[in-house]
Parts: sequence; C-alpha cells; structure tokens
Amino acid sequence: MEGKPVLLTLDGLRQLEAELKHLVTVRREQVADRIRQARDFGEIAENAEYIEAKNEQGLVEGRIQTLEGLLQSAVLIEEAPREAGVVTVGTQVEVLSAEGSEIYSIVGAAEADPLGGRISNESPLGRALLGRRAGDEVTWSSPGGISSGKILRVR
Repeated sequence: MEGKPVLLTLDGLRQLEAELKHLVTVRREQVADRIRQARDFGEIAENAEYIEAKNEQGLVEGRIQTLEGLLQSAVLIEEAPREAGVVTVGTQVEVLSAEGSEIYSIVGAAEADPLGGRISNESPLGRALLGRRAGDEVTWSSPGGISSGKILRVR
C-alpha cells in the first residue's frame, strides 16, 4: 500500500492507533520476556519454545511495520456533509438482493470487515455502489458469479 492513500474513518484510525500502541508497549515486551525465558531451557538450536517465541516476535514486528505504514498513508474520510443520497466512502447503504436486504458501510480497504457489514470501496460490490443513489440497480462479481441488487437507502 506504499504511496497509495489509505482511507480510514475516524473510528478506524483510532482502532489502528490503539492496536499499534498495544503492540509496541505491551506485546513487544511480552514476546521479549518469552524469548529470555526460552533461552534458559537449554540449547537454542533445539529449543522449540525459543523458536516459537522468535517466530511470534517476527509476526509482532511485521504487524507493527504494517500499521506504521498504514498510519503514515492514512487519509481521514471526511464526515462532512456530502451530496445527499449519493453513495461515497463513509456512507451506509441498504441493498436488496436475492439473499435479502443488507446494510453495508462503505469504508477503505484497511477497515473492511465483510462479515461485520463493512465493505471496502475497492471490493466489487463497493465499486458497484459508489456514485449510485437509492432506487438504482447495481451488478457486481461475487464468488457465486454475477450478483445484482437494488439500492433501497443511502445514509
């Protein structure tokens, strides 16, 4: 995601900042303690505890780097008034499809949680919804093929 802006809501920005703070101030020290303790178990080359702790350290440090990169490129989604009724990043959309009525929040890719109703503006459904209004019919690619639906409401 280098060079590309990372769209975040204020809530998403706060969550990423909190996760980074926790990793740097708590998890990093916990993993370092595990490594110190594992060294006491004997030969490092054959020490499963040590190897596991070092792998965990790599995961924690990798996540810290990822979060720092995301936050450096973060662009806050403006929550100022937009053109009323038009789907943009930051809006909620109710869509009626063959699966029923669903409400989605359109967010940047870093905050996407499809099972939680937060879809990325870069996803097939997100792209299909952007710029549309209530009453518009939309189609998008889904794992089961081409899907379609109707926008019922934009908030």
